[in-house]
Amino acid sequence: MIFASVMVVVVAVLLASAAIQLGPLQQQNARIEKMQNILTSIGIDSDVKQAEKLFNQYIQEQIVLNVQGEQVKNDVNAFDIDLKKEQDKLKTGRANEQLFPLFIFKKEENLYYIIPVRGKGLWGPIWGYLALEGDMNTVFGASFGHKSETPGLGAEISTAEFQEQFNGKTIFDESGNFTSVRVIKGGAPPGDTHGVDAISGGTITSNGVSEMLSRTLENYIPFFKSQNISGSDTAVSIGQSTN
Repeated sequence: MIFASVMVVVVAVLLASAAIQLGPLQQQNARIEKMQNILTSIGIDSDVKQAEKLFNQYIQEQIVLNVQGEQVKNDVNAFDIDLKKEQDKLKTGRANEQLFPLFIFKKEENLYYIIPVRGKGLWGPIWGYLALEGDMNTVFGASFGHKSETPGLGAEISTAEFQEQFNGKTIFDESGNFTSVRVIKGGAPPGDTHGVDAISGGTITSNGVSEMLSRTLENYIPFFKSQNISGSDTAVSIGQSTN
């Protein structure tokens, strides 16, 4: 009994020490992976060594928005915002306190807006980044990840084949009404500019992606309106180019 108790204490101390020592390294690895995912949404591949350099090179600006679509001027860094904590504010009656991060990518003279998204799949959280072109309407690229979706089914959201379907889709219709991009079971009809094919056998995860995109993108509509060069508040003109 004494020996067992001593071993439990020793192992606990060793594990605690290892966790403390590896903590900074784990946090850095998480930051690098996040940078890689953001870069993937704009079509830039990077490895662990290059990710931070490329991120700083291509991401021209990081801003934080409030629920009114206004830029928040404080010490909050867009990169460090935890989407889960922001979504949890809805459960505690603090919806008006939510903050929304936005990353701005500049290529030559064109701007692209990268929006982080987070939702729920079949077995756990799903997340990703959706990059919009300068018109704040057309999808330039997408990157999705998951924690525990089924390989060959829901986990397919992290494949290039699934993600590339989003390229060129639009989140507003011709009248300027918000539609988001839907993941459609059975496949999107030919010519559908707002739909992509769902994952065969992964209906719940596919629905989770649709819900995630619709709910998250809607939070950015006030910002899209405020950036409209016509100065109009009508939905019809939201999709016009800002370049």
